[in-house]
Amino acid sequence: MGGGLFAFSYALLFFLFLFGPLIIMVITAFNSSAFPRVVPWECFTTDWFGVLVRNERLMSGLWTSLAIGIAVVAIAVPFGLAGALALADIGPRLRAGLYAVLITPILIPGVVLGISTIVFWSFVGRGVGASYDTVFYNGFFLTLLGQVAFIASYAMLVLNARLQRFDPTLTEAALDLGATPGQAFRKILLPFMKPALGSAAFITFLASFENYNTTVFTILSGNTFTTALASKVRLGTDPSLSALAVIIIAVTLIGAMVSEAHTRRQELLRSGKAGQSRLYANPLSRLLTHPGAILVLLVGVTGFIAWSASRVDADFCRAAILQEKQQVQERLMQEQRNRIQQQAPAQPAMPSPSNNPSPFGGAFNPNSLAPPAQPAPPAAPPPSNNPSPFGGAFNPNSLAPKQ
Repeated sequence: MGGGLFAFSYALLFFLFLFGPLIIMVITAFNSSAFPRVVPWECFTTDWFGVLVRNERLMSGLWTSLAIGIAVVAIAVPFGLAGALALADIGPRLRAGLYAVLITPILIPGVVLGISTIVFWSFVGRGVGASYDTVFYNGFFLTLLGQVAFIASYAMLVLNARLQRFDPTLTEAALDLGATPGQAFRKILLPFMKPALGSAAFITFLASFENYNTTVFTILSGNTFTTALASKVRLGTDPSLSALAVIIIAVTLIGAMVSEAHTRRQELLRSGKAGQSRLYANPLSRLLTHPGAILVLLVGVTGFIAWSASRVDADFCRAAILQEKQQVQERLMQEQRNRIQQQAPAQPAMPSPSNNPSPFGGAFNPNSLAPPAQPAPPAAPPPSNNPSPFGGAFNPNSLAPKQ
């Protein structure tokens, strides 16, 4: 029992570690918070999907990445098939050397590949006298060549693994029966390589779509989806990126279910047990288990869920959340003011006001430059009958007796 509990706990922790970030991103895509978070939960909304679609830089980068990915698949898969066929046809001594040459681009850092692609093709452009508006300085062209240089090795590895199981006597028998090499290749080898070709195309497309290290140099002034996404993360993220994760997860799950249904159907048809299976007992069950029908059903269910979620109006909830935040902010400000008033010391008595309110003593008062007023002259003494300045001391009449 202890071993079973340990195994269950280990498996639970493993799956939480594996799928925990995905679950968190899915939840944050439907939270109205401006920052991706699970708690505190605010309002359920699907507006972030609209924000994602209205981002012109991301959408233009998405279309550029899709175009580059399709072009990379169209070039890298044939190159990889040619490399796998060359490895199968040459001797064991040369095979090791050729394998090392074909596998080397994977071992080179993407930064080195991106810089070397720019340097090489700009050198070629200058050598032929090409101007800056030609393909030698075009970001789409340089990105395509830079990605094919190493993604073709991925395709070669996938196709070479499948080719190891091929019996070469089948093509030899076809040639002996009069088939041309082209007919033997189209009718015998290609049908055998068909599953590997599909896997190689899928892997090369994903490797091109998600590549950043090489693309950030070769795209020049343009943008792919990964470079635009990286610049958005540097400038500040929002839940629209979580909405993008939800879309990718939904597309991946639908593709996996359809692929599994197709694989099981092909196994039943090859084994001849399709007639014995209950799923093929009547035409309706055969139709419902067809991969195309499953794809239509899953897309329809997903579309209905998305339409139902988009009908939810979060404006009333946002208004209530905003009002609650304002109330909390006012309460905190009031508490802060009360705390400041309680901690403030007693204010000293203010000095008596003066006629000069300036703290600089009126030094900058324009009236202070006027000359000081002169004091008033003393009042003149009353006139007397004696004009002498000696007070009449030498006046002969001063000696007469007063009457």
